[in-house]
Amino acid sequence: MRDNGTFDPLLKFLAGAVLAVAAAKVLWQWLSTTAWHWVSVDVWGWITGHPWWSALIAAPFALAAVLLIRLLLFAPRGYGHYADEDFDEEEWEEPGAPTYRMRHLDEMHPTDFEKACAAMLARDGFAQVEHSGRTGDLGADVIAWDHQGRKVVVQVKHYARPVGSRDVQTFNGTARPEHGADVPVMVGLNGFTADARAFAARHDLVLVGRKVLKRWAHGTRLYDAIDEEEDLAAA
Repeated sequence: MRDNGTFDPLLKFLAGAVLAVAAAKVLWQWLSTTAWHWVSVDVWGWITGHPWWSALIAAPFALAAVLLIRLLLFAPRGYGHYADEDFDEEEWEEPGAPTYRMRHLDEMHPTDFEKACAAMLARDGFAQVEHSGRTGDLGADVIAWDHQGRKVVVQVKHYARPVGSRDVQTFNGTARPEHGADVPVMVGLNGFTADARAFAARHDLVLVGRKVLKRWAHGTRLYDAIDEEEDLAAA
């Protein structure tokens, strides 16, 4: 003990260590004798003697465990800002705005993908956004009006492969003649073939491939994402 009536720090440490060891020994003795005997004999004996009741009691816990694992491993990847290896922090704009991870878009049903594109147009401030997406829509999955009052007609392709020239040609035959599009836009989840891009350039069609889609999905406005891609291509 020091002159001021306090214990030396070393003595405090040694006393604490002794108490900790003693407590650990008591706890281990209890676990290895009383607790283990209770679990291995009493509890296990009751379980083996009442299998149906045991299964009935265990079922809710097993279900809860399965649901927890499903929640942790297969949580829906939807709107909002979530950690993701392909998420660009700088492109995300405001909390609550509909944003998507590319893996989520990949896993969507084609109709849900169309609705996601409609939601992103509305997020960007497009007016009178309408998702038509049905058989016989003649290529107009989404219709909207941009900030300049131009009619935007969007066809969405949720293909596992790049969209080919034939699909782009078909869209070209309906976007302006049938729907009066000022800005015909075609969205390809996995991009477009070289022939499709060449045809679109000749006929003034806007193609949104995977790179542009990624920036758009992460929060960049559609027209800005398109301009960024064109700037990169021209550089």
